[in-house]
Amino acid sequence: MSANRLLHSQSPYLLQHAHNPVDWYPWGPEALTRASVENKPILVSIGYSACHWCHVMERESFEDTATAALMNAHYVCIKIDREERPDLDQIYMDAVQAMGLQGGWPLNVFLMPNQKPFYGGTYFPNSKWKQLLGSIADAFVLHADQLAESAEGFGRSLNRKETDKYGIQAGEGELDSDELVEVVTKLAAQFDSQWGGMNRIPKFPMPAIWHFVLDYALLSSREDLRQAVFFTLQKMGMGGIYDHLRGGFARYSVDGEWFAPHFEKMGYDNGQLLELYAKAYQVSKDPIYLEKVRETKDWLVAEMLQGEGGFYAAQDADSEGVEGKFYTWTYAELEALLGPNLGWFAELYSLKPAGNWEEGVNILFQVESYQTVAKRQQIPLPTFLENLAAQKAKLLRTRNLRIYPGKDDKVLAGWNGLIDAGLIQGYLATGEQEFLDMALRNLDFVQVQLFREGTLYRSYKNGQAYTPAFLEDYSALIKASLIAYAASGLSRHLVFAQTLAEVVLARFYDPEDGYFYFSDPGAEKLIANKKELFDNVIPASNSILARSFHQLSLLTYEENYGKIAARMLGGMKDLILKEPGFLCNWANFYLESLVPTAEIAMVGKGAKKKALALLANYLPNTVLAWSESPTESVPLLQGKVGDAAGNALIYVCVHRSCRQPVSEVEDALALLPKLR
Repeated sequence: MSANRLLHSQSPYLLQHAHNPVDWYPWGPEALTRASVENKPILVSIGYSACHWCHVMERESFEDTATAALMNAHYVCIKIDREERPDLDQIYMDAVQAMGLQGGWPLNVFLMPNQKPFYGGTYFPNSKWKQLLGSIADAFVLHADQLAESAEGFGRSLNRKETDKYGIQAGEGELDSDELVEVVTKLAAQFDSQWGGMNRIPKFPMPAIWHFVLDYALLSSREDLRQAVFFTLQKMGMGGIYDHLRGGFARYSVDGEWFAPHFEKMGYDNGQLLELYAKAYQVSKDPIYLEKVRETKDWLVAEMLQGEGGFYAAQDADSEGVEGKFYTWTYAELEALLGPNLGWFAELYSLKPAGNWEEGVNILFQVESYQTVAKRQQIPLPTFLENLAAQKAKLLRTRNLRIYPGKDDKVLAGWNGLIDAGLIQGYLATGEQEFLDMALRNLDFVQVQLFREGTLYRSYKNGQAYTPAFLEDYSALIKASLIAYAASGLSRHLVFAQTLAEVVLARFYDPEDGYFYFSDPGAEKLIANKKELFDNVIPASNSILARSFHQLSLLTYEENYGKIAARMLGGMKDLILKEPGFLCNWANFYLESLVPTAEIAMVGKGAKKKALALLANYLPNTVLAWSESPTESVPLLQGKVGDAAGNALIYVCVHRSCRQPVSEVEDALALLPKLR
């Protein structure tokens, strides 16, 4: 089959469609000019390479010659990878939701030649899709004026600032611990007491919620909330959403029990969950969290790490055209491989002769702890775990011989930042050097390959960096660089964080309302430029940035960062109280601002050892800088010295006012502020 214009794309998702009979264009001047010159409606179809229903719609419609003929005759057809162009995805997703329609992927949106949308939807079965194509083509010929009027209305809606829409104006706000109690109470009312997570179907991990609840629990000594986080992480880590053989989490489960996922694994989920499970291990020392941390790192090493140190974006749900085929097992397969071990293994993972899922196959789904099953089987726990590891390794070796799911092998700057933050937290939790080495190598790779002439790029593949980065990328990498600085003591990571912060201030900041655009307004003119304010599966880029600016101000003594961050929080305060479930990263910043943040400096011989001993405890709401010798390179360290013998002292400061320095980690821990 002949190729279309997508053949020259880097995106694996666009390349998947390069041999469709549809005359696809990538987003760009060529397609937009053609629509304008020929006065044709534009059909924009947005998805991503690991998206199951995107594959289904491609097979049913975009590979069908009759359907393609309809599309080619009446539309200029544009394919977009939402991971490469989250700005366009955000604009047209907002448009579809403004139409009162359900959002999701594939996202199919019909535009006037001027790029303004008038209709859209997600997945359509082929018969409905062809019917829709014909109806809209007729309407464009017979009622173009009405479609244009509708598109103008949606265009005005899209151009309305989010801050106007929600009545937000950055400014200083009073902070009150009673308000945070109210936020936590509202959140807790939505917890699923049976299966963990939030009481919703389908079930998404939503790491930002559990990061906030854990931090609040620790700073307020709320054991009930701490246990709620642990319960969620245990249920999720036991569920079918987790890959028990290789490590790593799927994007979500379609049910309320974490049982059956759409099996795609995304870099952004796994980076955040790695960070969360590492923190849970630091707090609890429960080996179940350590298992998930190590196994997820092993998955990154084995399947997601490219030669230069970057991390690939995602793994597909489908292999051989079947969702989950790579990950599931028939009972006969398990019987042949496990032999006499099948009995207890089946008990542990809820396996059934007729299958526990559709088409007679089994998903590994743990509902009881290792201790419970080992006790019932009358096997000593160490022996049980040793045998379990052997059987899992056996299954993994066999699974590795199967045809792998597709891999999205582009590198995305922001997602790599989220993975780096998770790896560094894994290092602090385990002390295992491999975690830190991978993260620092990745940050160096990003700085060399994706930061060119003062501009960060979003995507990298085949030696080429492309697409100017979005606020998501800058904010995630600033966060990762700050964590890298605390863990490594290497000032280049703090310098890089500040360099990126200055680029963001110069290019993305809107002084009119005090928040940051998602796209650099100077990079490309679109019909709207959004501001990402609500925390979702990935926290809002503005909330990540606000927290990082707060931390930067404490490390560098640059007042401007702190003032901007505080004003951003002030503007969001009322919304945090109303809708905490979608503003938990903002709520975490509220917590940090209220407590307040501890500024920890260590200077002198042995500072590294003491810093890592301190950081081995998970310490919410702290910034830390350390040096083995006196230095003026970082403002927080200026004027700090060791004891008379030159050995490290630990300074715990709040609002730049330092307590008497101490030499022991335990004494420093006792000085950290708590929520009153």
